[in-house]
Amino acid sequence: MNGTIVAAGSLGALGAVFRDNSLLGLPADADIVVLPTAASFTGVAEAAVAVAQVCNEFDVRIEALMVTDRASSAEPYFVGRLVNADAVILCDGSALHAKTVWRNSPVGDALKSAARLIAIGSVASVLAEVMIDPRGGAPTIGLGLFSDVAIATTASDDQLARTRSLVGEEIALVVLGPLGIVERANGAWRVVAGDDVIVTRGSEVSAL
Repeated sequence: MNGTIVAAGSLGALGAVFRDNSLLGLPADADIVVLPTAASFTGVAEAAVAVAQVCNEFDVRIEALMVTDRASSAEPYFVGRLVNADAVILCDGSALHAKTVWRNSPVGDALKSAARLIAIGSVASVLAEVMIDPRGGAPTIGLGLFSDVAIATTASDDQLARTRSLVGEEIALVVLGPLGIVERANGAWRVVAGDDVIVTRGSEVSAL
């Protein structure tokens, strides 16, 4: 993917992403679409509203796309909106459900063409080639938008140690706490809010 990807550890970090416009470089009155697929089990409407409330103080227009299952992931209108929007926000929730809906679907392909992706919480893991299964921390297959980094959210010390050993040293594992933010732009990664981000290769602390 050639566009910008920002991974924020939680909804609480989303406001910081928009306040620092150097991250996204959004135009005035930016067209933002919200994809609440991962929140299907807890409420897609509620998740989209929560994101909209955070964005209300900024100069953006918001539309939620109710992509909740494989059937809706083939809807041409949704695909077109994802490709043409100034930015796409991916709601937190079940990363595995999001993967099931998006992988090998028109919506999943559209995400690869998005100008800017902002992934909240565990859903950021889905975007990588190596996704971290939240049920036990093992690596599995994601959407493949990038291959040099795997992203996980905080877990027990034992689970994170297992994840690090299974991922190995070839790719960087980024563990995002609730306030952590990382960015991928022009193919390069950087830590934006580092107090809540841990980067490792194998068992060793590393840098992006």
